[in-house]
Amino acid sequence: MANALYLDILGTSFSIDVDEDEEYLQKVLAQYRAAVENTQSISGINAPLNIAILTGFLLCDEINKINQRIEGESVEVQQRTMNLIAKLDQALKACEE
Repeated sequence: MANALYLDILGTSFSIDVDEDEEYLQKVLAQYRAAVENTQSISGINAPLNIAILTGFLLCDEINKINQRIEGESVEVQQRTMNLIAKLDQALKACEE
């Protein structure tokens, strides 16, 4: 079920059809608007296209940093799991003896 999302940001207005619910779309739009406002305040840029491009770049940077952190945590979880399995193996072998 496609929903229409009306965007009015940085002096540009348009509508897109997406397959997400209205509440989710409004949440994403609010996050993007906040990111745009943050970009404007930290960069001092006033040109809408430049703000949109820089905001997209900063959001991609944030996504990559989150993914790197998740990957690092995943490796740590795998290591802990392997350590626990090794300890359980040792305990089972000790019980068998």
